Amino acid sequence: MPTPSRRTLLAAATATAAAPFLGGLAVPGAYAAPAAATEEIKSNTVLYADPSFVEGTHYARRHRRHAMFDDSQAERQGFAKSVIIAPHGGGIEIGTSELCLAIAGYDPNGIVPKPAEGPVYDYWMFEGLLKEDNGKLHITSTNCDDHVARSLCAGSLNALSLHGCKPEQAGLPSETPAVLVGGLNATLRKYLVDEFKAVGIRAQDATGIPALAGIDPENIANRTMLGKGAQLEITTPLRKSMFGTNTPAGRKETPTPIFWNFVDAARAALQRMEAGQKVL
Repeated sequence: MPTPSRRTLLAAATATAAAPFLGGLAVPGAYAAPAAATEEIKSNTVLYADPSFVEGTHYARRHRRHAMFDDSQAERQGFAKSVIIAPHGGGIEIGTSELCLAIAGYDPNGIVPKPAEGPVYDYWMFEGLLKEDNGKLHITSTNCDDHVARSLCAGSLNALSLHGCKPEQAGLPSETPAVLVGGLNATLRKYLVDEFKAVGIRAQDATGIPALAGIDPENIANRTMLGKGAQLEITTPLRKSMFGTNTPAGRKETPTPIFWNFVDAARAALQRMEAGQKVL
């Protein structure tokens, strides 16, 4: 079945009235939390070893590693040097799964790469599938030890990690749509802020905000070949504006122009970064 074009998706988004943002509330069709999920989970390894959590029922993992010379990559722009990750996808930090796929070069349904519009990137995401309170599945970025996630980051020059936050965490008014850009790669941070501002999205460097800075070397975004990456903390109001229908199924089909502006800006920043990098 052909993948919908961006024009088709934008038309659907424009025609669909915005639905209330779920923000961790019950999601129809999702699964109930196991009774044991009462304490903070220390790492992916701990979660995967816990028999009370079942993959495919309580959580999911998705990833793709592109071969250096596979046809889909060769038809675009050669070897991609970056990986896109969403450690808190699904119902944990809503909207980050869809953004991860789109920035990686896929439609938000994640099935087929879009037509030749630049490189496709490796990606990895961990997703909460619980009916409610998916925050129980939140594993801090410094404790993310999923083997595939670490492998993909370790094999890339750059990593872009997607997260959700509340405006208040950045000292902003509660309804502020914004993206806070952190991580140890100062050049990529600057490119991201520049590109977001160019499309009218409020963006600021987050390295002075301890809770959002993403500057710990153990942060999964910084576990790259260069030992540095970038982290995007996207406020709830901005993520809310990205979808016409804010349900798991609706987000795949109703991304708004704001969603695509965000995606295009992130991809432009990555391509600026990659233009000056050599694979030795």
